[in-house]
Amino acid sequence: AASCRAKMAAAGERVVGAAPPGYTALAVKFGERQRSSHCLLVKEHQVREGAGSAHPPRRTLFVLNVPPYCGPDALSRLFARCGRVQSVDICDKPEPGEKKEKLTSKFFNCKTVKGFQVAYVVFRKPGGVQAAKALSREGPLLISTESHPVKTGISKWIASYAASVVDQEELKAEVDAYMQAYDKKIAEEEAKAAKEEGVPDEEGWVKVTRKGRKPGLPRTEAANLRVLEKEKQKRARKELLNFYAWQHRETKREHIAQLRKKFEEDKQRIALMRAQRKFRPY
Repeated sequence: AASCRAKMAAAGERVVGAAPPGYTALAVKFGERQRSSHCLLVKEHQVREGAGSAHPPRRTLFVLNVPPYCGPDALSRLFARCGRVQSVDICDKPEPGEKKEKLTSKFFNCKTVKGFQVAYVVFRKPGGVQAAKALSREGPLLISTESHPVKTGISKWIASYAASVVDQEELKAEVDAYMQAYDKKIAEEEAKAAKEEGVPDEEGWVKVTRKGRKPGLPRTEAANLRVLEKEKQKRARKELLNFYAWQHRETKREHIAQLRKKFEEDKQRIALMRAQRKFRPY
């Protein structure tokens, strides 16, 4: 294998790095004047028996090493020559299980892609997966074209900055639409609660809720007893403390005497510390 790679390199052909077992390496370019090619690793998407998956195993192509500037549209155009592409999902890492709901907002919950990603390319027919793996024989494939360019480098940064500038009118329209949907949901919940108020359930219980700006849970009998006990103890301490006027005066006198005693002790301590100092500059 090493000698074969050396002959190909001597003949002037670019050698794509060896793919891991089970993967096929596809060399792609993002520009006609690009000298070096990028390597995409593809294989048929497979899941364990009994495990749920949002992507059909026989019609899904699993793609590794997808650059952050390569979007679903670029991959869809790249693999369209292999068959009709049904969908393209790009993720930060392989995500088994059910497909997550995509966020429709362009202003909120938008994360910045920092590294290479993985993609799931779903074809209409199973033959598209095998045809995509066979693209490795055709040499470097061009993803970016004049009609559909893939922005990289400085043009990518400029496009990202332009996209970060928020259109105030569009943002206001999206916020208003969200608030209208939220108000409608709250009104439906309140109407449902009002309809069910006072109506016993199957076991004959009637649900009682607290209304107001800060609704809370109703207190139980044990909680009410704890609150009454605390209030009773508080009143007892208040009644016993300084019940008579002379008790109040005695308390003040004791407090003043303690302060004077502490003051004299502090004076003696300071005088002793000054006397024990050895360094006497004057």
